[in-house]
Amino acid sequence: MHLNELAKLMRTAGDESRLKILCIIFNKKKVCVSDIAKELDMSVAIVSHHLQALSREGLLLSAREGKRVCYELPKDKFVMDLKNFICKYK
Repeated sequence: MHLNELAKLMRTAGDESRLKILCIIFNKKKVCVSDIAKELDMSVAIVSHHLQALSREGLLLSAREGKRVCYELPKDKFVMDLKNFICKYK
């Protein structure tokens, strides 16, 4: 991974709301948008926006389950390193 790619991933993940979202997913493995919104007391639309941004950068994988969209972590070394770093400070 080149430094410019790393910088882009860090900018995407570095938002406080996105860090909170990532911690929830790190702890639950797979979680749906509405569950995250409820846990963080945020609107589904805002949470969905953040999740889409994280997904676009490859930090999350999405899967539709009926009307719900759920997210999980990819099997990626960077994501696992990010998990170890972020959850240390939660």
